[in-house]
This record gives sequence, structure tokens and C-alpha cells, in this order.
Amino acid sequence: MMAPPPRWVRRLVVAPLVVVLALVMVPTTLMLALVVGAALTWVLPGRLRTLRLLWMIAFYVVWDALALLAMLGLWIASGCGLLAGRPWYRRAHVRLARGMLALFFWQVRWTLRLRIVVDAAPGVEIPDAPLVVVSRHAGPGDSFILIDRLLGLTGRAPAVVLKDTLQWDPAIDVLLHRLPSAFVTPSSRRREGQAGARETVERIAAGLTSDEALVLFPEGGNITARRRTGRIAALRERGHEELARQAEAMGNVMAPHAGGFQAALDGAPDAAVLVVAHTGLERLVTVGDIWRELPMDKSIVLGGWLHPASGVPRDDVAREAWLFEQWRVVDAWIGERTPTV
Repeated sequence: MMAPPPRWVRRLVVAPLVVVLALVMVPTTLMLALVVGAALTWVLPGRLRTLRLLWMIAFYVVWDALALLAMLGLWIASGCGLLAGRPWYRRAHVRLARGMLALFFWQVRWTLRLRIVVDAAPGVEIPDAPLVVVSRHAGPGDSFILIDRLLGLTGRAPAVVLKDTLQWDPAIDVLLHRLPSAFVTPSSRRREGQAGARETVERIAAGLTSDEALVLFPEGGNITARRRTGRIAALRERGHEELARQAEAMGNVMAPHAGGFQAALDGAPDAAVLVVAHTGLERLVTVGDIWRELPMDKSIVLGGWLHPASGVPRDDVAREAWLFEQWRVVDAWIGERTPTV
């Protein structure tokens, strides 16, 4: 995806355009969806796929605009940013994120017939300490799902490190710049002296409090045959033959990158670690996959394992081996619930 424009362009041009588009779409969306959706659905077979897709696109634009207007209101209430450093300002944005995600997934359940089930051991308590969450990455929207569950089940404010291209979405752009999160520029476009992913993760982790959670996706992207093979080859080039063999044996996940995880624990050595697995969306890789599956009629199952800080190694080599061991557990968990992808 193309690199995002400068911040002033995103704030003064892109964000207002989304709001204007939403205002135009509100009175016309239903009629457009009914007329165009009905016509195209007659041409393209399926269970109202076109109608559902048009509706979700329109809903997302309006949802994005509502979030932008709410954050504009919070900015004005803070004295146009003069009081933005106060605790109430961050809490208000966490509550806003929780409410907007609840609204989004209510619509997803209704339009796409998608259910989210949490398969976790009862009675597990999150310690009063910073939390580092490492999750597999598979399927569209899984980061939204994970953050929604973190907000809803643990009450933790999410801290996320994302690719800078996600700043094209105005609501995500504004919200995460007001929470302890960051956008990272790929090395191919990074300016000299600009912080990379590892430095950024360590900086954010060092500032974590006991009511926040840093979310990482060590695989770095959805699993594909090319990425999986390349990751295994890279391990062998580094001389990690044993880890490469483990990666070859894991059919449902890719070998994780350990750098971000190691940086997070360097920044927050007292953090507990929550390992998250999920299944239900891994076969949705391309736009064609998503189109064929509409409506999805799926259940997304999430599972998790909590490890106290004392149970995680302290040196980088041992941490990488420990992370691979956790990924073997994730692979087995997925294998029990779905065929190998």
C-alpha cells in the first residue's frame, strides 16, 4: 500500500473528506444498497453478497466519521489540546474505543453472521502488572477482534504498534496517536535516524502501566506458502537449524519474529505475557476468498494462555526458543479445531 501523506494532509484533507462522504451516504445508502445490490445480486449468485458488502462499506464510512466527530469533541473539551495530557483525556478515548468496537461488531454479527467465542480457562486472573499480548495473525480484522476482547474482558487499554499505512484510516490514525501506540515505517521507506520497529516497541513497553496491554503479532502478516517458506529459509541462514525444523513442523502458523517480543520484555521486564490463538478466518486471504465466503456464517474461536513474568526467560536466545515453544502450542490448538491450512 502507498505510504500515507503527512499528518497535516491527513487531518485537514483526508479526515474531513470521510465526514463529508458519510453525510452524503446517510440519506442515500439504503436506496443505493437496495437498487444496486438487488441488481448485482441477480447477476452475481450468492446470498445477497453484493447487498451485504455495500452495506458494510457504507456502515464503515459512517462509523469512521462518527468516531472522528467524537474525537473532535474531546479535543475541543480539552481546550483544543491544552489538557490532552490529563488522565481523563486518555480514559475518554479508551471508553470511546470500547463503544465504537462494540458497535462495529454488533453490525458484523448482524450483517456477516459472524460469532466470536472465547475459549479460555475459567478463573484465570490477570496480574496487576503490565501485559504483553502476542497473537497469531490470520484473516481480515483479527487485530480489531483481539483489541475488542482485551477492552471487554480485561479492561486493558490497548497499546499497538502498526504499519504506517494504516494511517490512511482517519479514525485509527487519530485514535492511536492519542493512546500509547505507534506507527512504524518499513525499512525501505525509513528516513535516516527514524526509529525502527524494535526501538518503537521497547519505548512503548517501557511506559506501560498496569491497566495497559501491548499487542504484538510476531508472524507479521497472514500465513501464505511464500512467507512461510521464506521465514524458514531465513532461520537457516541465521544458523537456527532447530528452530527451522520446528517451523517446518508447524502447519497452521508461521515462524514468529522474536525481535519485537524481546524488545517488549526489555522495556517492561515485569510484564506478564498472554499468548493468544484464534481460528475461523485463516482461509480468508484474498479479496476473492472473502467474496466467496459472504455471508461468513462463521464462529471465530479465541484461546489464550497467561504466563507470569517469572515464567518467561530473561535473555534473547532463551526468549526466542520460548516464543517458538508457545507457537507450537498455538499450532496444536488450531490443529485440534481446523484442518491444516
